[in-house]
This record gives sequence, C-alpha cells and structure tokens, in this order.
Amino acid sequence: MTEYLSKRLSAVRPPQTIALALKVQQMKAEGHDIISLGQGELDFATPEHVAEAGIKAIRDGQTKYTAVAGTPELKAAIARKLKRDNGLDYEPAQIIAGTGAKQLVFNAMMATVDAGDDVVIPVPAWVSYPDIVRLAGGNPILVPMTAADGWKLTPDALAAALTPATKWVMLNSPGNPTGALYTAEELAALCDVLRDHHALIMADDIYELIVHEGSFATPAAVAPDMVDRILTVNGVSKGFAMTGWRLGYAAGPAWLVRAMDILQSQSTSNPSTISQAAAAAALDTDPAELQPRLTRLTARRDMVMEAIAKMPGVEAATPPASFYVFPSVEGLMGARTPEGGVIENDMDLSNYILAAARVAVVPGSAFDMPGHLRLAYALSEDRLAEAMDRMVTALSALELPVSA
Repeated sequence: MTEYLSKRLSAVRPPQTIALALKVQQMKAEGHDIISLGQGELDFATPEHVAEAGIKAIRDGQTKYTAVAGTPELKAAIARKLKRDNGLDYEPAQIIAGTGAKQLVFNAMMATVDAGDDVVIPVPAWVSYPDIVRLAGGNPILVPMTAADGWKLTPDALAAALTPATKWVMLNSPGNPTGALYTAEELAALCDVLRDHHALIMADDIYELIVHEGSFATPAAVAPDMVDRILTVNGVSKGFAMTGWRLGYAAGPAWLVRAMDILQSQSTSNPSTISQAAAAAALDTDPAELQPRLTRLTARRDMVMEAIAKMPGVEAATPPASFYVFPSVEGLMGARTPEGGVIENDMDLSNYILAAARVAVVPGSAFDMPGHLRLAYALSEDRLAEAMDRMVTALSALELPVSA
C-alpha cells in the first residue's frame, strides 16, 4: 500500500543506527552474546537527585499540560545554565523545550526551510541531519571534513559551500561521530566567514559535558554580535544519561523560537511534565559533580585507543570529546575473511565484525563518510574490554590486501 505514502517520505532513508539496533536485538533474542558499540547511550544511571525530582513531580501532581515551550521553572533553569556555563543571556521568550534535542532541530528546519533552500552540513555528521533537511523540503549540502583537520570544518571549506540559497549552517561540537572539538578561535573563524552572509547557524551542543581535553565553546558566545542568527540546541540526554526522559532545549532569536513553538503546538505540544522537572534539577547541577563519570569515560576512550593500535589496517587519532572513536578502516578494504569473503566496504566490515566477533559497530557510510567505523565506548569497562579483545582477534584473522 505504499502508494498512500507521501512523496516527502521517499527522500528519507532509515537510519543505519536504528537498523543496527534492531539486528542486535534479534541476535540477542536468538541467544547470541552481542556487545554493542553502536548506540550513543551511556550505561550510567540518571543521577539520583535528578530522578528524585521526577518522582517528586509525579507525587506533587505535576501531570497536566504545561505551556508548549516548557514550564517557567524549566525555562529559568535553562537560562541559569546558559548564563553560568556559557556566559549567554536569554529571556523566556527566547527559550523552548522539546521532546529531545532532535525534535528541536526538526522544528527549526520545518519552521524556516523552503524548497530550494540549502543547508550546509559538515560530514561526517549525525545521521538525522540530512534527512531532517530533506523532510523540510531543503537540500542538504554535505561538506566533507578530514582527519587531517581534526574532523573540523575549515573557513575555506565553509566559504566555498555558501551560496545565496544557503539558509542554515549546522555545527556540532563536540561532534558525533568523530569526537571532534572546536576551539573558541576556530568557531570565531567560521563566524567571520558567515558574518556578511545571511545564513542562520545551528549549534548542536548536546555533548557539551563530555570533554576529555580542551575547553568547550559555542558560537553564540564567541560571536555575540551574531546571536540573533544563532540557534543553540542542547539537552540532558548525553551528559546526564537521560536519553529515555526525552528532554531537549534550544535558545535563539524570539521570532524563531515563537515559530518553533507554533509548530510544536500542532505536533507534540509540551514535553513531559515529569521530564521537565527532572531536567530543571539536572541543569542546576554543578558540572563538577559529573567529573567522576567523565574520568571513567576518558579511561574507556584510552582503552579503545590501545586496542586500535593492535588492529591491523585500522588507525585513528585520539578524540578529545564525546564518547566516540571514528577510526579509518581503509587499510582493510579488499581484505579476505577466513571463509573467503572479500571486505569491499565499511558495511561489509561491520557485518563481518558482528558475525565473527559478536560486536556491533556502525559503518562510517551511515554518517556520509565511508571507509570508517564509529565505536561508542558508552558501556561498562568489562564489556568494553571484552569487545576490544574480540575485535582484535577477528580483525587479525583477516588476510590483508597486498599493497600495490
């Protein structure tokens, strides 16, 4: 009955990350011991005081509708966080909460993008960006980044991508899938390129709290004269291990937030009242309280990097932020498996690793950067160590191609 489907849906591809999760679930149901490095979800529990705030909201009867953009209490907590951590001042009319940061990215695109509009997306990038743009009727303009540049967009590459049709430029730091982290100076250089252009800037800061080395910076703070063109998107899912609470927020120009509010009022309405109460407690948390978790994540990252050094045909620089490593596996293209199969691309390799090592990884092609894998080290140390041992064994069993 596909003739009933809208034409816009035909432009959207099912995310490979979701397909991978379903495949892993099926294999686990069949009794296989699968270790997944595929999903961007920390194994940590939601902090106890945050969970208690959600429980208290239920007990206090906070189970009714709220304003579409969020309660005054949550908006105040968001404003405090942005002032405390980023030096940014926003009024309630410039802040909106939604059912996850993804919804706010979607709302912003739907509220502003028309047919013929271009959206510049540096790649590799989170799998949803291009398809959200396509659903809104726009054209995703994919601008390749390189490992040599630290997986960061350069001013020259940005300038070359801009046209009169460019409506948005998307920036994600710390980055998914690479763990790249822009310095304040690098963001300022990109803003210099955009200063005389009309494009809006989306700053996806969802991994802000997961920085191993270096310092976090955000465009609205480094280019305050451009704040009326910048939408800062963030949430509690990554830093506070609250993926299931589905609570994101955004701050930007009042006209844009108002448009997103109207759109949201006709789709989901307000985010969960319980999640809003919990998020307010999370955002009032001193980031220093999360340091023990970050210390563990840094040790996990280092464990992955030590294992990569033992994997033939695999190489990666140590990422400074997020909880992903994005190694190149170009050296394994053309390799033969013990069964005689040929690894022709990163999808073949991820399927081989899943079959031979019982470890799930995401191919780089899912992020528009073939020849790579994304490894998420968001699981317990013992399971991560086991996954690395399995991968080293499986990849060492490949017959590498003879160099030309």
